[in-house]
Amino acid sequence: MAGIDAFGTQLLRGDGGTPEIFTAIANVTSISGPGLSRETIDVTAHDSPDGWMEFVGGLKDAGEVSADINYAPSKHDTLVADFDDDEPRNYQLVFPDSTTWSIQAILTGFEPEAPYDDKLAASLTFKVTGKPTLS
Repeated sequence: MAGIDAFGTQLLRGDGGTPEIFTAIANVTSISGPGLSRETIDVTAHDSPDGWMEFVGGLKDAGEVSADINYAPSKHDTLVADFDDDEPRNYQLVFPDSTTWSIQAILTGFEPEAPYDDKLAASLTFKVTGKPTLS
């Protein structure tokens, strides 16, 4: 199999309840992330073999998730409220094959645009905190 069609991928927002209910964010046109990265720690010493630098794995960062949406102010007002919230919220990325990334994130960017000759749109940026869960 050469690949999977991305159509149907969803970004869901948790309501914070118990049990938590996740609702798809409407009109998402593009999603990217989380952008996983890892620091390295230099452990090179005077007796490192053959003069080569040596490293061990350091702290991991789940990076960011970004999404573009066809912005509908009345459908997306909860996202503006999320921007004002200092506490992380639970989100999920659900792919067409049902693979799910569960993340906690803080909405750090909300940028609407309203060009005179195109659709109303917005770009969202979420900073992931902690370890994402893949299921």
